[in-house]
Amino acid sequence: MNNTLIIIPSRMSAKRLPGKPLLKINNKSIISHVLSKAKKCKIGKVIVATEDKEIVKEVENNKGIAILTSKKHKSGTDRIWEAFKKVKNSKIKYVINLQGDEPLIDIKDIRNLNKVVQKNKFEIATLALKIKNKKIFKNKNIVKVKTKKKISFKKPREALNFLRVLRDRKKNFYQHIGIYQYSIDALKKFSNLKRTKNEIKNKLEQLRALDNKIPINVILAKKNVLGIDTKEDFIELKKILEYKNYK
Repeated sequence: MNNTLIIIPSRMSAKRLPGKPLLKINNKSIISHVLSKAKKCKIGKVIVATEDKEIVKEVENNKGIAILTSKKHKSGTDRIWEAFKKVKNSKIKYVINLQGDEPLIDIKDIRNLNKVVQKNKFEIATLALKIKNKKIFKNKNIVKVKTKKKISFKKPREALNFLRVLRDRKKNFYQHIGIYQYSIDALKKFSNLKRTKNEIKNKLEQLRALDNKIPINVILAKKNVLGIDTKEDFIELKKILEYKNYK
């Protein structure tokens, strides 16, 4: 049995686009698209963690597994920790937190994340892309990550900071992709820490780890990802996936 568990946190109450997990593209909900992508990775069991019964029903109707969690969680990682504890599987050594609004994330990039993390025994790792479009620097909906040194496909580097807006092009900044892989010890430690002022101010949960000296290693991804934060994002993604007849 594989020792990696993929958990997809999902909720209906996103402020910028309420109800987005159940918005449909090609007659299939966004959460179902992501669930399907996670299963195709074939690196471990896949679970959706949600506070909403509507999402549980949708996942189960698409032959997936969903766990109902508390409505009090302030971050997706806190939600996946609750879900992991309910799974009760001592053979699991790593958990991947896969965002429920990024159906374009590449299977090979997810597999590579898992491979690199296990090879290097990282506590926490994530993915990032080279920034090719200047508009990304000032787009607050697209998170940027700064690393100690230049990253490559073979050389992950530790993150120094995560932020939403950059005024101009700077060295060793990358476009962050919302996926994390945790060792179980790191996930437990992270979830038992209080939210930091930095995390709350910037609305970036990964800052909780950096503020508490928990390293996050950044691995370079090969394919771009379009997350869904706004109605405009959804319309753009819908055009892309319906043009490709993505299922």
